[in-house]
Amino acid sequence: MSERAPTGDRRTGRWARVRAALRTPSAPGGAQGAAAGRVPAPLVRAEQLVKTHRGEGTAPVHAVRGVDLTVEPGEFVAVTGPSGAGKSTLLHLVGGLQRPDSGGLWLDGERVDAYGEARWALLRRRRIGIVFQFFNLVSNLTVADNVELPALLAGVPAGDARASRAELLAELGLEGRERSMPGELSGGEQQRVALARALVNHPALLLADEPAGSLDSKGTREVLRLLGRFHERGQTILMVTHDARTASAADRVISFFDGQVADDAPLGGSRREGRRGVSGVLELKE
Repeated sequence: MSERAPTGDRRTGRWARVRAALRTPSAPGGAQGAAAGRVPAPLVRAEQLVKTHRGEGTAPVHAVRGVDLTVEPGEFVAVTGPSGAGKSTLLHLVGGLQRPDSGGLWLDGERVDAYGEARWALLRRRRIGIVFQFFNLVSNLTVADNVELPALLAGVPAGDARASRAELLAELGLEGRERSMPGELSGGEQQRVALARALVNHPALLLADEPAGSLDSKGTREVLRLLGRFHERGQTILMVTHDARTASAADRVISFFDGQVADDAPLGGSRREGRRGVSGVLELKE
């Protein structure tokens, strides 16, 4: 994902094939709506989402209680709160990893809360990238195979998947580690591989679940710097974290307590409007 637009017939053709392989019909409020002059829908819209965890012999846990949420294209939104507040459950509902008990969920104008697992799996392959706290890499696959696999599953030609993987790993500082196994990498390197895997299909939405929660300070700085870099290029990010400093890297912070939104506030404008962003929060040096 270079900062420069692809140049040359071969490279332009590759990116066109990737886009064609990942193309899905636009919802009425999405790209087609914008082309027709209508106001585009939020990328994410949730209305009165409810999720209760019920275990045998234990009291119900009301993880998400009537939550309304919107995320506009290009936003970097952080959901913060203490452990057990329900913020990861909210993220999993947005990504289709769990199903709401009630309420509505729309992605790019299309209602998706009633989707079954097969439709959600297809949607995640093509439109949603997810980064987890504990990396979730396939331990018996190389770095290269971990990153390429989502593209191949989405139907991207093998040559284009390899080229996209190589470009991402180079940008993320992982050149030369393609044949390494996950267990041979540091935590920060594993999380960068997980980020490459989440971005290889150019998702409209990147979900990050405590992306720095298992990292030391150096790894945290690396991952947040990279998230900020991709956001500056237009990547929409919804991140959950219990760490206020990590949350401050976003443009907007939602405070989440006891399954509900307690506060929702912008952080002084986006980086495109002059915010210092991640570099200002953590005083990172390139």
